[in-house]
Amino acid sequence: MEIFTVGGAVRDELLGLAVKDRDYVVVGATPEEMVRRGFRPVGKDFPVFLHPETSEEYALARTERKTGRGYRGFQVYAAPEVTLQEDLARRDLTINAIARDAGGRLIDPFGGAADLKAGVLRHVGPAFAEDPVRVLRVARFAARFPAFRVADETLALVRRIVADGELDALVPERVWQELAKGLMEDAPQRMFAVLADALALTRVLPEWRALDGTRALAALAIAVERRLALPSRLATLFAGADVGTAEQACQRLRCPGDCRDLAVLAARYGGPIEDAERLDAAALVALLAGCDALRRPERFAALLEAVDCDAMALGRERHYLAAQRVVHALKAAQGVDAAAVAARDPANVAEAIRAARIAAVKSALEQ
Repeated sequence: MEIFTVGGAVRDELLGLAVKDRDYVVVGATPEEMVRRGFRPVGKDFPVFLHPETSEEYALARTERKTGRGYRGFQVYAAPEVTLQEDLARRDLTINAIARDAGGRLIDPFGGAADLKAGVLRHVGPAFAEDPVRVLRVARFAARFPAFRVADETLALVRRIVADGELDALVPERVWQELAKGLMEDAPQRMFAVLADALALTRVLPEWRALDGTRALAALAIAVERRLALPSRLATLFAGADVGTAEQACQRLRCPGDCRDLAVLAARYGGPIEDAERLDAAALVALLAGCDALRRPERFAALLEAVDCDAMALGRERHYLAAQRVVHALKAAQGVDAAAVAARDPANVAEAIRAARIAAVKSALEQ
């Protein structure tokens, strides 16, 4: 039995980057042998085991054979006779198909180290075309390594995958998973550029047709500079969009609730927030109520951040005045003792509280 460090850990070490997780491939072992050595099996589709002490992942060397459409249409074969090179050959990019043995020797049958030095994202072999998820992965790695270019032959292969309709077999959750990872990379706008170049962007995100792409990516770039969280980054894309577009995209991709809610709020209230200088006290209270700002102040702060990124992308230098007006209104509304107001007018609680908040906001703005 031989154990090799593979994939991202080797790649990042060669790039001089910090290694977050280490993955290992085991050659010459059976599942029964791994269990006897104390490893805990966790793999459903293929044999993966957790180390008994470190909990790091150890996968048995395997090959894959295409049996149907989509990323699930594979038959996996894991056995002691599968070699390391056969295992590396099924990987996506050459920079991810490098291994190290226990003695530190580099095993690089597909030239991944050279591609790292040259800054090239290149597919390992023809099997790349069998998994449509790899279209998204290439774009995501372009976002992680923005100085790298996609090899011409890889771009051509990606376009063929798109033309063959393989992307249509991807389930929404898998698309969202890759898009979400890409949004959190250092240059997520590059992911969208590569997908567009590959003629895949409107296939994986058809709602992009309804967006102002230049505006959305400029706002996203500002969100990256500010190191905003995933919900805020997604929201910047839709701050200037139609509400229906945001709702449709998030529903189709089955985005998590926090991401969906902030994106839809940005689409619905981005315009009013940016125009807050023109809003009177009643309109500001209605805006705060629509955003549920009093009950969800942290989410509202994230919304203001996303809308501010959009405003900056549009060159609206006075937007900070509008944002200050909204924040000022929120503080005034928060100062209203709703319980006391309700006690004074129990027959008309909601309207009484709304009127009290409008009066508080009006007074604060006048001051």
